[in-house]
Amino acid sequence: MICISTNQRMPEDMTKNLSVKERPKRDFQDTLTDKAEIRHRKLLNETTITVAATETITSVTGVPEEHVKSRRVRIFKPSKNAMQSGTDNTHNWKMEFETRERWENPLMGWASSGDPLSNMDVDFMNKEDAIAFCERNGWPWFVEERTERKMKPKAYGDNFSWNRNTRVSTK
Repeated sequence: MICISTNQRMPEDMTKNLSVKERPKRDFQDTLTDKAEIRHRKLLNETTITVAATETITSVTGVPEEHVKSRRVRIFKPSKNAMQSGTDNTHNWKMEFETRERWENPLMGWASSGDPLSNMDVDFMNKEDAIAFCERNGWPWFVEERTERKMKPKAYGDNFSWNRNTRVSTK
């Protein structure tokens, strides 16, 4: 071990032989994960799976064909909830099957159905994804476009304005 005080200088030939090696920088996530996991992630990133043609997956869903082939799928954008002012659930597209027979349960009075697809609720980011999903499954579909409402600009002061339309007799 070489100890150098502040007054002494190292000879130049010694400084040439000494080199500082830095550790390779690692990602924080890589530090926490196992080496086998890192190899597995690299392998997944390097390999890609491509499918030559779009295949229907209807036969593996388990739903009887009479429930699927004779019905159409409605693709729509849900309307705004009338009970709230927010528009949070109105941006995605939804898909639902046309309704089938329903009956009232005699014991509890609940609405019952023998339809396995009546409660299927699937959300999509855009209309094209929903259409592609229906085509991949071999389902007939139709798109129901929503008409956008025109918002009229309103001001709180208009509630107190004094003009012919808002004058009301107090008698």
